[in-house]
Amino acid sequence: MPDLYRLDIMVTEEDFPLAQALVAESAEMGWEEESLPTGDMLLRVTCESEAEREALAEELAASLPAAELTREFIPDQDWLANWRSYFTPVEAGEFLILPPWMKEEDPRGRTAIVIEPKSAFGTGHHPTTTMCLEAITRLHEAGVLKAGQTFLDMGTGTGILGIGCVKLGLSGFGADIDPLSISNSLENCEMNGVGGEFEIQEGSVELVEGRQFDVVIANILAGPLKEMAPALLPLVKPGGCLILSGFLAVQVPGMLEAYASMGEPQQIRTASLASDPTRSASAEQPEADDWVCFFWPRLD
Repeated sequence: MPDLYRLDIMVTEEDFPLAQALVAESAEMGWEEESLPTGDMLLRVTCESEAEREALAEELAASLPAAELTREFIPDQDWLANWRSYFTPVEAGEFLILPPWMKEEDPRGRTAIVIEPKSAFGTGHHPTTTMCLEAITRLHEAGVLKAGQTFLDMGTGTGILGIGCVKLGLSGFGADIDPLSISNSLENCEMNGVGGEFEIQEGSVELVEGRQFDVVIANILAGPLKEMAPALLPLVKPGGCLILSGFLAVQVPGMLEAYASMGEPQQIRTASLASDPTRSASAEQPEADDWVCFFWPRLD
């Protein structure tokens, strides 16, 4: 694979929608998004040429002068070998996430999910993904989530969460605004033999307006989740399950307000690898940088 050119874009939560739109117009290889403990948002774009990266940087500087841009050169290397050394099996609740080259590995009593690690979000290595699978497991073990039900996987990424639901006997629908995610998730469905029970399309909540599901899952970011709340909540059947993640502990109050009609959620938390040790040691907010997953109904 040739040399690559990376551009890290740090913006405020308010500037994030515009930055995301500008990146979406130019990033042919896709991009990464992350909520930072500071409340800012990070977009990481990888380009095949320096000219492509600089064109995007110039557009961002003109439209968002307050954005902080960081450039990085990534020399040619054996990307496949690097992926394989990084991608180890991940245990998440009753699931074991495996790459294709390890699909014959003993699942150790768990349900195997095979995921091709590409540019779409959801290889199982991010805490928000594993927490969502843990929430699915807890609801399934409690008999609340069960075979024959329907699910919605909003922001499906690699399709990992929907595939997990299908492997428990559910069927459903997945949506994502990133076309690369659509192709990756369809590929993963085929590898897991679940294509017939999991329909996936490019788009967002407008694709399922007027429908209701037994389980609604959205692992995105705090900003979009709050904006989507009025459209997302009606999609949950009365007495159904809702699972949300992709946000930090410092963003919990805003999330609680947006989803107050569901009542008090049960929470799962995992420390962020990007935690600020000084901030995390604060007496006022000792877990400020934790990643959080909400799920309803409560089981305690």
